[in-house]
Amino acid sequence: MKKIIFMAFTALLFAACNSDDDNVQSEYIPAAFAKGIFITNEGPFNNGSGNITYISEDYSTVAQNIYRNVNGTELGNIVQSMGFNDDNAYIVVSNSQKIVIANRYTFQSVDSIKTDLNNPRYFVSIGGNKGYVSNWGDPNDNADDYLAVVDLRTNTVSSTIPVAFGPERMVTYNNKIYVAHQGAYGQNNLISVISGTSVENTITVGDVPNSMVVSGSTLYVLCGGNPSYTGTETAGSLVKIDLSIGQVTQTYSLGTTQHPSSLTMDGTNLFYNLDGKVYKVNTASISLPGTDIISGNFYTLQAKDGKLYAADAKDFASKGSLVIYDLSTNQQIQDYQTGIVPGGIYFNE
Repeated sequence: MKKIIFMAFTALLFAACNSDDDNVQSEYIPAAFAKGIFITNEGPFNNGSGNITYISEDYSTVAQNIYRNVNGTELGNIVQSMGFNDDNAYIVVSNSQKIVIANRYTFQSVDSIKTDLNNPRYFVSIGGNKGYVSNWGDPNDNADDYLAVVDLRTNTVSSTIPVAFGPERMVTYNNKIYVAHQGAYGQNNLISVISGTSVENTITVGDVPNSMVVSGSTLYVLCGGNPSYTGTETAGSLVKIDLSIGQVTQTYSLGTTQHPSSLTMDGTNLFYNLDGKVYKVNTASISLPGTDIISGNFYTLQAKDGKLYAADAKDFASKGSLVIYDLSTNQQIQDYQTGIVPGGIYFNE
């Protein structure tokens, strides 16, 4: 049945894209991509193009490579991440040194940003007309990393903010940007606090902060720790920061050889990956590693509304999958094929 629905969806999508009737296009495609899940697929590292998979909210429709199918062009190499502002999706294509902008409901191309970016990683917006993009610069140069400040009215970089090396993921709170400095091809241990167009503060956390969530006025930072190949292996940790005072209030450590990743949150529970398992930790009483609830080597996780969405990159050379679990039972309820190296999970609402 799903195959029939998918074929019908694909036929209608191509018909809408090829139609000369703008009314037909606007009536059909917005409904197709509203209320669903986007998976950004990095694609092959050295060649080829990344792409985006779409799954409807009710799981009845799955569509692959939606940007190419709508616009007739590839996104480029590597599709690193995606962020939203108002009606637009900002797709960060790192090796191609650009951000592709598409309408998040039709996925029709809107614009692109191709200047003043150097190994872009992630995009966030604090609303209004300003966006931020983390950039590694030359990943072998620890002194040229920066955030690009984007004027979302003109889709141009209006200024840059020099930051410590290896800026990666970002979250927002109270009109400030919190940047995790994972360390590019090296390692770092900082969170930068960005206000406007300057660095207001830096907060030292554990080594290799790789993911963050905000709950109320608390920022939880998951730190992977230095890997063994560095020769100075350090333990992974979970760091709790009180955003009202901008200070670390608690650090919870794992064993020296334990390197967690992919922190996410649903309700009062944190979830993360460690050693081929997903662990659950209640924020009311944090004790690491927590309770292991699901087995699997997942590339990234997102929890939402009682479900865990887990991207499996498999061998990083063939198509991956998105596996969905019911967190009330910790049982798998869905499994969908994605593109090569599914690295990001985003909810279109």
